[in-house]
Amino acid sequence: MTTIALAGNPNSGKTTMFNDITGSSQYVGNWPGVTVEKKEGRLKGNKDIVIQDLPGIYSLSPYSPEEAVARNYLFNERPDLVIDIVDASNIERNLYLTSQLLEADLPMAVALNMIDAAKKRNIKIDANRLGELLGCPVIETSAIKSQGTREAVARAIELASSGDRAKPPVFSDGLERVLREISDLIRDAVGDGNLRWYAIQVFERDAEAAKTLKLSADIAGEIEKRIAAFEAEADDDSESIVTNERYLFVEKLVSETVVFDTNEKLTPSDKIDRIVTNRILALPIFLAVMFLVYFLSISTVGTLLTDWVNDVLFGEWVPGVVKSALVAIGCADWLQRLILDGIVAGVGAVLGFVPQMMVLFLCLAFLEDCGYMARIAFIMDRIFRRFGLSGKSFIPILIGTGCGVPGIMASRTIESDADRRMTVITTTFIPCGAKLPIIALISGALFSNSALIGYSAYVAGIAAIIVSGIVLKKTKLFAGEASPFVMELPAYHLPTVKGVLVHMWDRAKAFIKKAGTIILLATIGVWFLSSFDWHLRMTATEDSILADIGRAIAPVFSPLGWGEWKAAVAAITGLIAKENVVGTFGILYGYEEVAETGVEYWGQLQAAFTKLAGYSLLIFNLLCAPCFAAIGAVRREMMSAKWTWFAIGYQTALAYAASLMIYQFGSLFSGGGFTAGTAVACVLLALLLFLLFKRPYRAKIEARAGDPRRIDAV
Repeated sequence: MTTIALAGNPNSGKTTMFNDITGSSQYVGNWPGVTVEKKEGRLKGNKDIVIQDLPGIYSLSPYSPEEAVARNYLFNERPDLVIDIVDASNIERNLYLTSQLLEADLPMAVALNMIDAAKKRNIKIDANRLGELLGCPVIETSAIKSQGTREAVARAIELASSGDRAKPPVFSDGLERVLREISDLIRDAVGDGNLRWYAIQVFERDAEAAKTLKLSADIAGEIEKRIAAFEAEADDDSESIVTNERYLFVEKLVSETVVFDTNEKLTPSDKIDRIVTNRILALPIFLAVMFLVYFLSISTVGTLLTDWVNDVLFGEWVPGVVKSALVAIGCADWLQRLILDGIVAGVGAVLGFVPQMMVLFLCLAFLEDCGYMARIAFIMDRIFRRFGLSGKSFIPILIGTGCGVPGIMASRTIESDADRRMTVITTTFIPCGAKLPIIALISGALFSNSALIGYSAYVAGIAAIIVSGIVLKKTKLFAGEASPFVMELPAYHLPTVKGVLVHMWDRAKAFIKKAGTIILLATIGVWFLSSFDWHLRMTATEDSILADIGRAIAPVFSPLGWGEWKAAVAAITGLIAKENVVGTFGILYGYEEVAETGVEYWGQLQAAFTKLAGYSLLIFNLLCAPCFAAIGAVRREMMSAKWTWFAIGYQTALAYAASLMIYQFGSLFSGGGFTAGTAVACVLLALLLFLLFKRPYRAKIEARAGDPRRIDAV
């Protein structure tokens, strides 16, 4: 078994290459002990070769979880060889990581990726000369076009069998002298492998290296003397000295191998960005793009497919075939009801919206792969910063459009504890894939599949994040400057059909898998509770255990316009998985009612909810506490039960307040009159405005005689 590690900067085309050389033979999980995505696959045509896709990183200095994962894997797990994916159109920045990988003492090949984009910009790279200077093969590739990727793998495998190693960069004479001295002092602790790497890390005072080597106090002291002496000589700190040496090495490589077009004109990406990232046009364009996404998935293409799945597949064919089969084998009546009224009605109600979800995922995958999603983060950074937030907080939000769990995990890249906690709390406000069936159900049943409903749900999520950011940033718990946000914008390119379909299927597959596991078990539980009374006798739904529980909690939701017990129960089951809201409605309003009354499932909902009450229900389920899996992710990221409960409480309170104001003010303006509920809504609105416009929390530093400086609240 041979293991190949793919390493490279974010947006270098690493994942595209991984997908190209592995095809569908992929495994996605998390690295042990770390909530960073792990992708592993087998080489197409050779299952004995394992491809390990490392997280996208800019360096091997462990400043982030991704960098720590990549470094630990390379130096502890020791793959058989490494393929370094370098973005040829941004070669100078990408080669910094290459300079570090050269010291890993592993067989290595360099894939000069996006070579087509470099050529379009008239960037000429001498790959052969670059390979000579690096001491390893350099292969021109274009992963998005499947060009050169297999050759890169083949050359890397040849290199592994030959035992050749790349040439680590050579630094200035003074630094090389100190590194030799450090190498002599740590040789016994390191052995022969990776001696130079550890010497450099020790020189940089890397904490992880010190922990690994466990040097004695005498040796550590002797090393520190040499480092301090050289720092005084160079008039700089040790880490900056090494960083500067690496950049000098990269400059030498580029000067000898790369020719840039000095008369380079604006690239197509630059021309597009002048429009889509324009200070005035950027936000309207973003809103228009998202409206188009929901228009395609909710109102047009997605609806056509969903109507067929709901009305024909799960409305006639599946129930008919299953019922005939159950009758033919003489199945017991209670088991027939479980399968038809519980599993088919509940799971079928959820799966009925898979076509709309796949259209949504297809659109999002296209936006991600073409490079526009990165621009959205850049655009939102401008907006977020006005409210004390950072564009870094929008990256988890973008990821959360697929699923809230990885979105919450992505908050780990935010350095500020306050910003990270606030991002964890607010990320799930954005509609994820699990919430799309709720949006589609309310839109289809009550609003004639209006794209404005899905679009307004997305806007409501963004608004909730911004409002929360303003309010929370003004408190002592979350006060402080926003985390700095630096992001390279990749060049626009036309995504491949295969790449977009793979991304779409990955997300859809996870949803379908959940429907066959968590949602299946939940629907069985809902069916049981809705079919039996407290004496465990089968009974009508209105006399069931679930009905009694629902009636007990329903008054809590009456001010929101949906105090009917079935809606209350659906909102609670949504905590297990948001799709369960639809699954529960499918059971409570579904197969049995259709069979007995002849009124279709959506007709039952139209009779139970007004448009205003339905929209209030939608907003509550979008903003309230997320599913159990996301709550678990919040607990892991917060590492505190107190903060987890704070997050759940804040999300639920905001959802309740927003839904109450929507319903009460909507009722008032539609002629419902001023009621006690309207008065409560006015109080909530006044409180919200006060929190939005109150003075932010500030800290001042006062010098006291005889006391050290201390921070007092203003």
